[in-house]
Amino acid sequence: MLLVLVKFVAMKVPNYLLIAAVIFFVGCSDLQKALKSEDVKLKNDLALELYEQGKYRKAAQLLAQLKEVYRGKPQAERIVFFYANSLLNTNNYILAAYEFETFVKAYPKSQKADEAYFLMAFAHYKTSPNFSLDQTDTYEALDKIQEFINRYPDSERMAEANDMATELREKTEKKGFEIAKQYNTIRDYKASLKALDNFIADNPGTSYREAALFVQFSAATTLAVNSVYYKKENRLEDAKTKFESFKRLYPDSEHLEAATKMMEDIEEEIRTFASN
Repeated sequence: MLLVLVKFVAMKVPNYLLIAAVIFFVGCSDLQKALKSEDVKLKNDLALELYEQGKYRKAAQLLAQLKEVYRGKPQAERIVFFYANSLLNTNNYILAAYEFETFVKAYPKSQKADEAYFLMAFAHYKTSPNFSLDQTDTYEALDKIQEFINRYPDSERMAEANDMATELREKTEKKGFEIAKQYNTIRDYKASLKALDNFIADNPGTSYREAALFVQFSAATTLAVNSVYYKKENRLEDAKTKFESFKRLYPDSEHLEAATKMMEDIEEEIRTFASN
């Protein structure tokens, strides 16, 4: 059947494409044969050959079968690691994370335990979505990375783990800041002040602190200027305090010019309130 197909294709395509097609079909034939075979050695040899060649998607199909065959046996340690890594290299991150976690629980003293724990954390890291989406997976990834850092403080992968953690924290902070800032957008200034207070308290070292304090001062200014009479004085003073704190902390801020103009409105309101 294959010979007939080759003869037909040979009339239609150049030689280099023909050779590639033959290799592809032969390779698929070998894989299908091994998948259907009861010969464990055949499966194992082809799985390792495919794995070493970087053909992880094909290797994973055989390794999934071998994982069940070798369950509870010494060979399982190598098979489970290869299977998990094949999944990782085919972007099947959720299942890869699960398989690496299975590995580190089953073989905590393995020479591959350090690497497996890192790759488990990395797989979780890859599931982290865009900052605008729900960040549940991001927080789980941060937990796994922190577990790795705590467990293997001398690992050669520590720098990469710290970089991943920094990137994910930045993402969660951006998400938190955008949520808090939305209250300004919908003109719920009291909620904005509270949300930004919480954001700053929860993220003391955040790179968004300067922007958060500016948005908070802006909310305080708008709330004070448009406040009812009996609440106005306290709110004006609160806005003034927030400006002074912002200016002290960020004297070179790109937001300082806009903040200073708003402060002029505050001072005008304070003078007007005092004269009345």
